[in-house]
Amino acid sequence: MNRNSSRSVFLWLIIFALVLFLIQSFKTLPVNQKLPYSEFKRLLKQGVIQDLRVSEDAIEGTYKAEGREQKFQTVPLPDPKLIEEMDQYGVRSYSGVQNRGWLTSIIGNIFYAAIFIFLWWFLFIRQMQNGGRQAMAFGRSRAKNQATKKGKVLFKDVAGVDEAKEELQEIIEFLKDPGKFQRLGGKIPKGVLLYGPPGTGKTLLAKAVAGEAGVPFFSASGSEFVEMFVGVGAARVRDLFEQGKKNAPCLLFVDELDAVGRHRFAGIGGGHDEREQTLNQILIELDGFESREGVILIAATNRPDVLDPALLRPGRFDRHIYVTPPDLKGREAILRVHVEKIKLAPTVDLSIIARRTPGFVGADLANVANEAALLAARNNRSAVEMQDMESAIDRVMAGPERKSRIISDREKQIVAYHESGHALVAKLTPGADPVHKVSIISRGLALGYTLQLPEQDRYLTSKSELFTRLLVLMGGRVAEQIVFGDITTGAQDDLTKATSLANRMVCEFGMSEAMGPVTYRKPEHEVFLGRDIASDRGYSEKTAQEIDKEVKDLLTKAFGHVKDLLSKNRDKLDAMAKALIEKEILTSEEVNRILGLPPSSKDAGA
Repeated sequence: MNRNSSRSVFLWLIIFALVLFLIQSFKTLPVNQKLPYSEFKRLLKQGVIQDLRVSEDAIEGTYKAEGREQKFQTVPLPDPKLIEEMDQYGVRSYSGVQNRGWLTSIIGNIFYAAIFIFLWWFLFIRQMQNGGRQAMAFGRSRAKNQATKKGKVLFKDVAGVDEAKEELQEIIEFLKDPGKFQRLGGKIPKGVLLYGPPGTGKTLLAKAVAGEAGVPFFSASGSEFVEMFVGVGAARVRDLFEQGKKNAPCLLFVDELDAVGRHRFAGIGGGHDEREQTLNQILIELDGFESREGVILIAATNRPDVLDPALLRPGRFDRHIYVTPPDLKGREAILRVHVEKIKLAPTVDLSIIARRTPGFVGADLANVANEAALLAARNNRSAVEMQDMESAIDRVMAGPERKSRIISDREKQIVAYHESGHALVAKLTPGADPVHKVSIISRGLALGYTLQLPEQDRYLTSKSELFTRLLVLMGGRVAEQIVFGDITTGAQDDLTKATSLANRMVCEFGMSEAMGPVTYRKPEHEVFLGRDIASDRGYSEKTAQEIDKEVKDLLTKAFGHVKDLLSKNRDKLDAMAKALIEKEILTSEEVNRILGLPPSSKDAGA
């Protein structure tokens, strides 16, 4: 037993003795009135004493005074006639107390000692043991072995990311047969970084790699490494890689890597925070002195631009795989995966749904399929029909219908002309995306909406196409001004989008003749990086004024063009607004019929 343990035991023995002393003290604590023996004898002779209990050390009892009983205690003297006097003066009851030895006293205190020992063990020793176990487990990784769970994910469950799957196929082959690569002297990448917009399937891809390879798959989130205690994050990183080493070959997956992988030495508080120490440990584990063959780290993030450069260099995350939003073919494939367990009606055409969901990622398409099934069940249908899929798309894009919102007839008329302005400009402007639907039913925060769907996915956009978008955005505000001679707040979102688009055309795309083919980088970078806190915007105040003038001129030009277009086609604007007020929703075919336009192939296909 060491010195500290002996001192602790000695301290507890002292505490135990003090507790016993206090117990005895409270047991003998005088709570009665102390009387001299002479006073006791006087009261006895007066006949007011009711009860007595006689021992060698004390006489205790009660006497009656002023109509109530009073307890008393006195020290006895040698008095052989006491018992005769008690009988003589009418004491109601009297008794003696047996004298107990030291052994009897100790046995009587065993109960109190047992209670004390129990409390000592429960409140102190057990808490120390649990605290020790918790302290030892605090630095352990919280990564879970997904391979032990049911529902293994395979590549067939992941669609729309064929290029990313091809890149990851090499990882799978290495995990299955490492010798195939080692014989030729090749080394498998130590880390694979999956990056891309949210919802594109990065986490699902990592699970599919583990499922295809048939190896253990330890999954953790970046935020799980960072705690309020210093050193816990680094300890958990070490433990995660130790688990990987014991289960090699295996996959380690860290989701949301940007939670711990941001730039170091950039914050205002310096570079010694817990997050940076965790990042340092990740860097060491990925490319340290100790080789970890067969352990591959896959990480996912939506923000690769904020990651530390040391994390992205070869030797750590050797391979960077961009998980792109799906194209038309990919969206159809994703829809087929998500509707496998959904009963579809024969009329449902997933290729049409794929064309009507440009810009949707895998998570959006999964939500569309699920919402369609819920809508069909709500309407007591035996299968999901095409109209359920259409309603699900509207719900995901614009929010649920707000049928409880009651608007006045005038506001309804304003909304109808506003949306008719958007739709009419889109129909009469060459190069605009086809109008798929116009509605004045409130969804989410919008009182109405005009849905345009491009004919195909676009990766390049021309200046004329961007200007066409400005024209369509201005259609609602211009229609209100022409018809009512006044403007409302309904065009706030349109003006916000138009101003942002015009600003990007001038500042980022170099599409202003006055400003020239120059990109004026705006200070929109994250403050936490530290580097941009004190930097200026990169151009002078005069240039800023010229940029503002160019943006305003661009929007004013679009406004004037739309005003001239709608003024010349006022009859068509009135006809479309009247039809919207009556039906509330117009399809592309109905819009063409109202405007007297032939149904084009793009509208018929949409």
